[in-house]
Amino acid sequence: MANVVVGTDGKARCAWAGIESDELYQRYHDEEWGRPVAGERELFERLSLEAFQSGLSWITILRKRGAFRAAFANFEPAAVAGFGPADIERLMADAGIVRNLMKIKATIGNAQAILALPDGTTLGSLLQAHAPAPRPAGGPVPAKTAESAALAKALKKLGFAFVGPTTAYAMMQAVGLANDHQPGCWVAEALTRP
Repeated sequence: MANVVVGTDGKARCAWAGIESDELYQRYHDEEWGRPVAGERELFERLSLEAFQSGLSWITILRKRGAFRAAFANFEPAAVAGFGPADIERLMADAGIVRNLMKIKATIGNAQAILALPDGTTLGSLLQAHAPAPRPAGGPVPAKTAESAALAKALKKLGFAFVGPTTAYAMMQAVGLANDHQPGCWVAEALTRP
């Protein structure tokens, strides 16, 4: 049970740093992380936020999520793909988001890459094609896997940026392709029930 902590509501959750006292973090863990996500907009948002998280704590990104959505046109790929120099300047001045020029340009470029995917290919289909096999419950949670490395390579070949194997695996976890909720976590139990 060392991999779980008890939150403000008495429920046992994965032992993420600070989760036991942060209700926003608890809601994200309970309602989103590890649950299936569908739709290009939703997947583009998760990919973008995981890229912005690189080098930072997830709670920092989670607390800025509303500002990210406002700044990036609710992560509608067609809208973000049309961002130009004035938008980049606007985003670099927006204290509500992470102001990293490389990550901002990568997000715009990734929206353009989504729109340029070959016929019949979607971000969702790329993720599904690289879904990892289920891992044994309670084992060490990897930072990256062979599948996430292959996904990162495929995405880069299609013009995506800021999508290394670690970011790809974090996205797989976030959208339910990898269920890394720990044994004893109430969500792990809920997701494994028939």
